[in-house]
Amino acid sequence: MHAPPYQGELADDGVEPADRGRRHSLGLVLLVSIITALLAGALGGTLGYVFAMRNGGGATVLGATASTPALAQRPPDSLAGVVQHVLPSVVTVKVANGRGYSLGSGFIASSDGYVITNDHVVGDLTGSASVVFNDNTTAAAKLVGRDPESDIAVLKVAKDNLTPVEFGDSDAIAVGDPVLAIGSPLALANTVTYGIVSALDRTFQTGEPGQQVRYYAAIQTDAAINHGNSGGPLVDAGGRVIGVNSFIQSIADSAEEAGNIGLAFAVPVNQAKRIAQEIIDTGRARRTVLGAKLDNAYRSSTGGVRLMDVEPTGPAATAGLRVGDVIVRVGSRPVDEPTDLIALVRKYAPGSVVVVEYRRGNGAGQQASVTLAADAK
Repeated sequence: MHAPPYQGELADDGVEPADRGRRHSLGLVLLVSIITALLAGALGGTLGYVFAMRNGGGATVLGATASTPALAQRPPDSLAGVVQHVLPSVVTVKVANGRGYSLGSGFIASSDGYVITNDHVVGDLTGSASVVFNDNTTAAAKLVGRDPESDIAVLKVAKDNLTPVEFGDSDAIAVGDPVLAIGSPLALANTVTYGIVSALDRTFQTGEPGQQVRYYAAIQTDAAINHGNSGGPLVDAGGRVIGVNSFIQSIADSAEEAGNIGLAFAVPVNQAKRIAQEIIDTGRARRTVLGAKLDNAYRSSTGGVRLMDVEPTGPAATAGLRVGDVIVRVGSRPVDEPTDLIALVRKYAPGSVVVVEYRRGNGAGQQASVTLAADAK
C-alpha cells in the first residue's frame, strides 16, 4: 500500500518550511558553538600564560615602586629636613676615666670649635677627651670650664669652619610644642627621638650627701632620652636648640638600670648659653643669688619658703624683704620647697629683675621686684 502524496507547500528553494526552520536553528547553534570555542581558547591561553608565569614559567612582576622624593626635595620644615639641618652640629663626647671611657652627647656652639655638653658628662674626666662628629671623624677636645651646679660644661676642639647650631629662645616655648632630642643614647650615635614639651620649670635637686649638688628648673619632655643622650640638644620644630638634655626620671632602683619612661628633662638653653658664654669669656660661670638663707625645716599647707637670714645689702633686703617673710611665688611659678626657689633663681642671669610674691606674718600677700645679683665668689 502506497503512502499518499505529500500535500504540503514547497518553498522556492525546494525545502519544506518546517525543515528550513530546523536548518536555521542548527546553523545558529553551530555559529554560537564556534564563537564560544574561540573565546574559550583565547581565555584559556591567557590564563595559562598567567599561571605559567606564577609557577616558574617566568619572573614574577610585582607592583611598581611609588616615587619617593629625594632628601634634598623634602621641605626644610619637615621633620626629616629639620633633622638633616641639625645633625652636622651634634657630636658624641668620649671621656677617658679610670674605668676606660664614658660616652655622652654635645653640640657645636661656634664655628671655631666650642662644644656645649653636661658637666656630669665630663665629670669623670681624668685623661683625654674627644668628640666624634656626624661624619664619623674624630677630634681631640680640651675642657674649657664647667659649672657643676647648673650641669653645664664647655669643650674646645682644634677645628675651624664647623657648623654651629642655631639657638632658640627657651623663654618663648610653650607646653605642647613639638621637640626633637638628638644624641647618642646607649652609644647609638645620631639617634633622633620625637615628642612634645610636657612641662616648664620643673625644679629638681640632684646629688647624694657629699656629692655635687645640681639645681634644675628644667624643660620636661616625653621625647625618649636614655643614658648617652646627656649633653645633646633638644630642638624645636624649626631646628633651633631650646635645651640641653640632662637627666631622666625612672622607676628603676639605680641610675645604671634607669631607662626612659617618658619623663626627661633639659636645661633651658637661655640658661645654658649664658653659662657657656661666661665660661668661654672668663673660665667660670657666675651664680645667681637672692641674698638670703632659707629655712629648710619650714613646711606649710599653704606652701612657700621662709627666709631665715637676709644679707643687709643683698638683693632681697634691697627689695624690702625681711627675715621671716615667706616667698610663695617667683614670677609666675609657685614655690613650695627651698629647691624650688634656688633652682628658679639660678635660671635667671645676674641683674635680672623678677617679681616675688610673699607673705609677712598673718598679713595679705605682697609683691616685691627683686634685682638678682651674682655671688661674691
